Amino acid sequence: MVRRDHTPERHYQKMMCRYDQLLATKPKRSRPKVFSTEGGPVLKPRLRVAFIGGRGVISKYSGIESYYEEVGTRLAAMGHEVTVYCRNHFTPDLAEHNGMKLVRLPRVRSKHLETLIHTSLSTLHALTQGYDLVHYHALGPAFFSFLPRLVGIKTAVTVQGLDWQRKKWGRFASAVLRLGERASVKFRDGTMVVSRALQERYRAQHDVEAYYVPNGGALRECKEPRAILEWGLQPGEYVLFLGRFSPEKGCHLLVEAFEQIATDAKLVMAGASSYCDEYSRELRTHAGERIRMLEWVSGETLDELLTNAMIFVLPSDLEGLSLALLDVMGAGLCVLTSDVPENREVVDGAGFTFQRGNAADLADRLRFLIANPSVREAAGRIARKRIEDHYQWQKIAEDIESAYFGILGGQPVTAMNKKPSNTATIGGEDLPFRRRAG
Repeated sequence: MVRRDHTPERHYQKMMCRYDQLLATKPKRSRPKVFSTEGGPVLKPRLRVAFIGGRGVISKYSGIESYYEEVGTRLAAMGHEVTVYCRNHFTPDLAEHNGMKLVRLPRVRSKHLETLIHTSLSTLHALTQGYDLVHYHALGPAFFSFLPRLVGIKTAVTVQGLDWQRKKWGRFASAVLRLGERASVKFRDGTMVVSRALQERYRAQHDVEAYYVPNGGALRECKEPRAILEWGLQPGEYVLFLGRFSPEKGCHLLVEAFEQIATDAKLVMAGASSYCDEYSRELRTHAGERIRMLEWVSGETLDELLTNAMIFVLPSDLEGLSLALLDVMGAGLCVLTSDVPENREVVDGAGFTFQRGNAADLADRLRFLIANPSVREAAGRIARKRIEDHYQWQKIAEDIESAYFGILGGQPVTAMNKKPSNTATIGGEDLPFRRRAG
């Protein structure tokens, strides 16, 4: 009986029926108006927006926190009031940061409950603040996006990836997050996605035309090596991985591939574990003279580590749109990624890919790139140009603002419709960006 009557799917169906009833009777609220004339300027009112779902600002743990920093700061500079809901252990006790208001609320340190509890507390607080729009981030928090609508507040959900596919989740948690994907369609007023692959999925699976607004990257100049010298690293003589130590990031695959290569170059893996502590411990058993395991790095140290690397590798099994990948491309680094669609749409014509999950193929690509510095340098120049042309944070903030006005009933503006060119040449010659082994 329990299996028949109490599955996540049946519970979801019952919730949706109840939510539809509630939303049908929601109170009306006055909305800011957007006035436009044919070919003329658009009057943009000041919006009051709340960000809910991430850990906070200042400390960087995942892409959502970087998104908060980059987008929130720019929206505030554009005249909007942005409030970020933060977890008190993660964000310093500040009232404001870079023009954004901060609300720090408690959390429970738990793999399954931390986001749930913090998002619920944040939503309850947001209901009383008179926001024009509450912006939820990721699939789990999307479950709460119906609540502000009950009191007339519009909601948006940004989908950074299909979290239910992550290996760290058990069957029940994965099933709940899969329902979160459906909630990101049913419960909100508007959905944003960070990749064309996700946009196509929402179109095909849910018959929804989501706003496509990608993540962005920073343009960096090479930093003088200091900290890396103390770690025994030399500029241009190490391969870099930067990100969480988790199964879906493919860290183990990179270690396996690198151990097959005879090279003087080192492998540097900088990041931190999530809740996959056993995975992280196993990974660190491979640390030694050739493979260096660092903790999470940030600020000037990150810039130095990133801009002095030889190659950046992203061996992930699944992605949304990797901020680390965009940042290293913005630094002019040669990139090598798995061939998942979300990676390909960024690096095609500006980097290299290998077959997902194939350590031998990854090792083959690494040998080729380590042995060919001129190819690496040419690829790095084109990668930087790709970020400069298509993934700048200011343009992304403007596209998010346009999406907000569309959700609020103004005139929507289609964001970032021009796809990057996949053709790249240096000195009139095509680069072998699609070279495959064998």
